[in-house]
Amino acid sequence: MYEEYTSKMKKTVEVLKTQFASVRAGRANAAVLDQINVEYYGADTPINQIASISAPDPRTLTIQPWDASSLKAIEKAIQASDLGINPQNDGKLIRLVFPQLTEERRKELVKQVKKYGEDAKVAIRNIRRDAMDDLKAQKKKSEITEDDFKDAEKDMQKYTDDYIKEIDNVTAAKEKELSEI
Repeated sequence: MYEEYTSKMKKTVEVLKTQFASVRAGRANAAVLDQINVEYYGADTPINQIASISAPDPRTLTIQPWDASSLKAIEKAIQASDLGINPQNDGKLIRLVFPQLTEERRKELVKQVKKYGEDAKVAIRNIRRDAMDDLKAQKKKSEITEDDFKDAEKDMQKYTDDYIKEIDNVTAAKEKELSEI
C-alpha cells in the first residue's frame, strides 16, 4: 500500500544527493558537469557521454572529447552554465581550474544547498498529500475501514517525518562540508 509513496520519497532524497554532488565545493569534481548538456549533432547530450573527464590534480578537471569537432560546443555549454568557471581550450582538451572559494561564494553555495533541501521537503510533503488523498478516496469507497485509515495516516506521517529528517541531515552535512573548505 505504501510502497509507491515511500519509493517516491526515497527517489526525492536520491535526487537531492545528486543535486548536492553538482554543487561545486572548491575542489575538482566531475559531478559538477552532470547538469550541463552540449548541443551535439542536434541533440542535447551530457558532457560525460561525449568526452572523458579526469582530475589531474585537486583543483583541475580536464575534458577530452572523443570527437574533436565537439570541443567548441562543450566550451560554449560550460560558459553558458552557472558553473562560474571559464574553460581553457588548448585545441585538444578543455581545462577547468577551480579557484579557492571566497567567503561570498561560499555563502551563495550554502543558500543554494538550503534551497535544494527545502524543495526536497516540499516534494516529500506533496507525496504525503497524494497518499492521503488516495487513502481518503479508498475510505469514501468503503475499500478501507476508519481504523485502517487512521493507521495508514499515522504510518504516512511517520514516513514523511523520517524522510524529512534524512533531508535535514544530508543538507546539514553538505553545509558543513562547504563551511570547512
